[in-house]
Amino acid sequence: MNDPLIASLIRAVESAPEEHELRLHLAQQLHQANRAAEALTHINIVVQKDPGNTVALQLLGQVSAALLGNAADATAPVTEPEKPTQAEQPDFDWDAAAEQFEQSVPAPFAEPKIEMGECSGGAVPEEPVGERITLADVGGLQNVKDRLNESFLAPMRNAAIAKAFGKSLRGGLLLYGPPGCGKTFVARAVAGELQANFMAVTMTDILDSHIGETEKNIKAVFDKARSNAPTVLFLDEVDALGLRRGSLSGSASWLRQMVNQLLMEMDSLSSNNDGLYVLAATNHPWDLDEALLRPGRLDRAVLVTAPDGPARESILRYHLERRPIAGIDLKWIVQRTDGFSGADLEHLCTTAAEKAMMQSIERNEVLPVDMTHIQLALNEVKPSTLPWLESARNVVRFSNENGRYDELEAYLIARKLM
Repeated sequence: MNDPLIASLIRAVESAPEEHELRLHLAQQLHQANRAAEALTHINIVVQKDPGNTVALQLLGQVSAALLGNAADATAPVTEPEKPTQAEQPDFDWDAAAEQFEQSVPAPFAEPKIEMGECSGGAVPEEPVGERITLADVGGLQNVKDRLNESFLAPMRNAAIAKAFGKSLRGGLLLYGPPGCGKTFVARAVAGELQANFMAVTMTDILDSHIGETEKNIKAVFDKARSNAPTVLFLDEVDALGLRRGSLSGSASWLRQMVNQLLMEMDSLSSNNDGLYVLAATNHPWDLDEALLRPGRLDRAVLVTAPDGPARESILRYHLERRPIAGIDLKWIVQRTDGFSGADLEHLCTTAAEKAMMQSIERNEVLPVDMTHIQLALNEVKPSTLPWLESARNVVRFSNENGRYDELEAYLIARKLM
């Protein structure tokens, strides 16, 4: 059948092969003209380039149904869906898909959902504007929550009582631990607990190639945080800002001035800390300048470890339930992901989804992510926290005379790494 519209669309796609909307429009016309096999070819090209394209995925399900002989339901026109926000991605309607394909599909999860809060880790989407997160949104990690409450939150909430017991409200809090384990998310949760604004700063926000500008930028950051009090000022990767001055010499002397300015701003908190809470995070606390860890500065530290069992289950559920899944045994996965960071768990879910997607493309039908895909992904994705634990063990063995890393030592002993 020679359709002039389809012929012109084919020529247009050949001229602009990267225009996904144009290619999907051609696929839709081919689908409506009962040329499902040709439509599928163009849809697969889009899905390979843009796996999250909701129009392509919707059309893929309809065309696959047509190829399976369910043309009556498959010829419904595809409409442009509303674009989801980052905080609220659409869940895949697998029940509708099962009805469309006229086949039985296992339940998404093998076990019923257990309410345990949202997920923690670098895998969590950014906090939506106007919505606060609290420690209740951090799945698991009860020991971290308890330490945060004892060393920081409870004194801040009960200033008069804390002062009566000689508890200083000066200084800040240092979060340290393996990369990808949710230190930023925990800092946001602390801001939510204190009903404070959250202001995150990294070295790239401060660093300037002109002499004296970096120090001015540091001062401007602290001034802005004070002016918007109550504010949690979060210094991410603080080891890049507060590195040991003794290791700086020659051409790096300008970095010493940056550290000095940071120390000055921290000292000013002793007299001007109303509504300003300083939190910092690092993967390498042993690289920080000793002066930064003195009383009145970052004098309290909390170890944020790899997610425990409940946290891993929460994170896995978060990243899987927004995808087409069937028969996922979360408890089995949790048992085999000890030591995985939040970022590792996200990578695991993404890898399993990619394998299901490629299998779907090969078979020309939408297949859910199941335990076979999870097992294949586990063969490829390994925990990234092990190298950090190795270096941390050496620090505890040889550099813990003052007891600064007692919490870390207890954690390593509990994991039988010491």
